[in-house]
Amino acid sequence: MKHEYSVQSLNIVQFAKQEGQLQATVPLADMPRLLRETLPTDQSVAVYIQARGWMQADASGAQEPWLHLQSTATLRQTCQRCLQPVDMAMQVDRQFRFVATEELAEIEDEESEEDVLVISQTFSVQELAEDEFLMDMPAIPMHAVCPQPVRMAVQDKDFDQGESEKPNPFAVLQQFKKGGS
Repeated sequence: MKHEYSVQSLNIVQFAKQEGQLQATVPLADMPRLLRETLPTDQSVAVYIQARGWMQADASGAQEPWLHLQSTATLRQTCQRCLQPVDMAMQVDRQFRFVATEELAEIEDEESEEDVLVISQTFSVQELAEDEFLMDMPAIPMHAVCPQPVRMAVQDKDFDQGESEKPNPFAVLQQFKKGGS
């Protein structure tokens, strides 16, 4: 029997027990926090999300729900070298283990390799994907090779000549000092 799951509201325990799988294409416009970190682009930009759930025994033998999240998107940002738009191919591939309480999640997250989250009956895989993209965004987005040569000079070549032709404003004071002695 095939189940339909929602990327916006998912009962994690049920999803894991049924070894559920979901696939969704979410418009970038539906992820407002991620949208704010990108340059305006056409409305066809989408985030692709896949999730798979399963139950797995912990060290004591109790069954815990797990979620494997895979997501991809191409996000437009500003290249910090040439200041032109750059399309950044982003990818998330993470596993999450779910526990009963926030306190337990905090304790176990510090000790575990995997990320530990709190069980929810209305868990948003869409928000989880958005969070993961926000954390993985490059601090300094750049082209591998900028499309136009980057001007590396900080001043014009004629700038130095103009500076040397200006009189020193303290020269007048020097003249007063010489004339007054």
